Amino acid sequence: MIRLYGIANCDTVRKARAWLDENGVAYEFRDFRKWPPTAELLLHWIDELGVEPLLNRRGTTWRKLPPAVQAEAASTEGAVRLMLAHPSAIRRPVVETGGQLWTGFDAEDYRRRLEK
Repeated sequence: MIRLYGIANCDTVRKARAWLDENGVAYEFRDFRKWPPTAELLLHWIDELGVEPLLNRRGTTWRKLPPAVQAEAASTEGAVRLMLAHPSAIRRPVVETGGQLWTGFDAEDYRRRLEK
Protein backbone atom coordinates (compact mmCIF):
# COMPACT_ATOMS: atom_id res chain seq x y z
CA MET A 1 0.00 0.00 0.00
CA ILE A 2 1.21 3.46 -0.88
CA ARG A 3 0.71 6.27 1.60
CA LEU A 4 1.05 9.78 0.23
CA TYR A 5 1.43 12.65 2.70
CA GLY A 6 1.00 16.31 1.85
CA ILE A 7 -1.43 19.19 1.56
CA ALA A 8 -4.39 18.76 -0.77
CA ASN A 9 -4.09 22.15 -2.46
CA CYS A 10 -0.31 21.86 -3.07
CA ASP A 11 0.43 21.82 -6.83
CA THR A 12 3.08 19.13 -6.49
CA VAL A 13 0.77 16.91 -4.44
CA ARG A 14 -1.97 17.40 -7.03
CA LYS A 15 0.44 16.34 -9.79
CA ALA A 16 1.51 13.25 -7.84
CA ARG A 17 -2.09 12.27 -7.10
CA ALA A 18 -3.09 12.79 -10.74
CA TRP A 19 -0.18 10.62 -11.90
CA LEU A 20 -1.10 7.86 -9.44
CA ASP A 21 -4.76 8.02 -10.52
CA GLU A 22 -3.89 8.02 -14.25
CA ASN A 23 -1.61 5.02 -13.78
CA GLY A 24 -4.12 3.04 -11.72
CA VAL A 25 -1.97 3.06 -8.59
CA ALA A 26 -3.97 2.74 -5.37
CA TYR A 27 -2.86 4.96 -2.51
CA GLU A 28 -4.00 6.44 0.76
CA PHE A 29 -3.70 10.22 1.04
CA ARG A 30 -2.92 11.86 4.38
CA ASP A 31 -3.46 15.62 4.37
CA PHE A 32 -1.16 17.35 6.86
CA ARG A 33 -3.97 19.76 7.71
CA LYS A 34 -6.28 16.94 8.82
CA TRP A 35 -3.62 14.51 10.10
CA PRO A 36 -0.57 16.52 11.15
CA PRO A 37 2.59 14.43 11.34
CA THR A 38 3.78 13.40 14.78
CA ALA A 39 7.27 13.93 16.13
CA GLU A 40 7.79 10.17 15.93
CA LEU A 41 6.83 10.08 12.26
CA LEU A 42 9.08 13.04 11.44
CA LEU A 43 11.99 11.43 13.30
CA HIS A 44 11.42 8.20 11.34
CA TRP A 45 11.48 10.14 8.08
CA ILE A 46 14.63 12.00 9.15
CA ASP A 47 16.31 8.71 10.10
CA GLU A 48 15.55 7.40 6.61
CA LEU A 49 16.15 10.51 4.50
CA GLY A 50 17.88 13.15 6.58
CA VAL A 51 16.59 16.64 7.33
CA GLU A 52 17.44 18.33 4.03
CA PRO A 53 15.19 16.23 1.76
CA LEU A 54 12.27 16.86 4.14
CA LEU A 55 12.63 20.54 4.90
CA ASN A 56 11.29 22.77 2.13
CA ARG A 57 13.58 25.78 2.24
CA ARG A 58 12.24 27.14 -1.06
CA GLY A 59 8.60 27.55 -0.10
CA THR A 60 6.64 30.53 1.08
CA THR A 61 6.34 29.15 4.61
CA TRP A 62 10.13 28.99 4.99
CA ARG A 63 10.69 32.44 3.48
CA LYS A 64 8.17 34.00 5.88
CA LEU A 65 9.83 32.54 8.98
CA PRO A 66 12.07 34.82 11.02
CA PRO A 67 15.81 34.08 10.63
CA ALA A 68 16.00 32.95 14.26
CA VAL A 69 13.34 30.29 13.65
CA GLN A 70 15.05 29.20 10.43
CA ALA A 71 18.32 28.86 12.33
CA GLU A 72 16.71 26.42 14.77
CA ALA A 73 16.26 23.98 11.89
CA ALA A 74 20.02 23.40 11.87
CA SER A 75 19.53 20.67 14.48
CA THR A 76 17.31 17.64 14.09
CA GLU A 77 15.31 18.62 17.17
CA GLY A 78 14.85 22.17 15.87
CA ALA A 79 13.80 20.90 12.43
CA VAL A 80 11.23 18.59 14.00
CA ARG A 81 9.84 21.44 16.13
CA LEU A 82 9.62 23.65 13.06
CA MET A 83 7.88 20.98 10.93
CA LEU A 84 5.45 20.21 13.76
CA ALA A 85 4.57 23.90 14.09
CA HIS A 86 4.53 24.48 10.30
CA PRO A 87 3.69 21.27 8.39
CA SER A 88 3.67 23.28 5.17
CA ALA A 89 7.47 23.55 5.61
CA ILE A 90 7.72 19.82 4.83
CA ARG A 91 8.68 19.03 1.24
CA ARG A 92 5.70 17.46 -0.45
CA PRO A 93 4.57 14.91 -1.10
CA VAL A 94 6.19 12.38 1.18
CA VAL A 95 5.63 8.86 -0.16
CA GLU A 96 5.88 5.60 1.82
CA THR A 97 5.52 2.23 0.17
CA GLY A 98 7.03 -1.21 0.58
CA GLY A 99 9.93 -0.03 2.66
CA GLN A 100 10.65 2.87 0.30
CA LEU A 101 10.43 6.50 1.35
CA TRP A 102 10.91 9.56 -0.84
CA THR A 103 9.76 13.15 -1.31
CA GLY A 104 8.65 15.29 -4.21
CA PHE A 105 7.22 14.35 -7.56
CA ASP A 106 8.90 13.36 -10.79
CA ALA A 107 6.88 11.15 -13.15
CA GLU A 108 9.90 9.11 -14.29
CA ASP A 109 11.06 8.59 -10.71
CA TYR A 110 7.57 7.41 -9.71
CA ARG A 111 7.42 5.06 -12.70
CA ARG A 112 10.86 3.61 -11.88
CA ARG A 113 10.13 3.19 -8.17
CA LEU A 114 6.65 1.73 -8.56
CA GLU A 115 7.47 -0.75 -11.34
CA LYS A 116 9.58 -2.81 -8.93
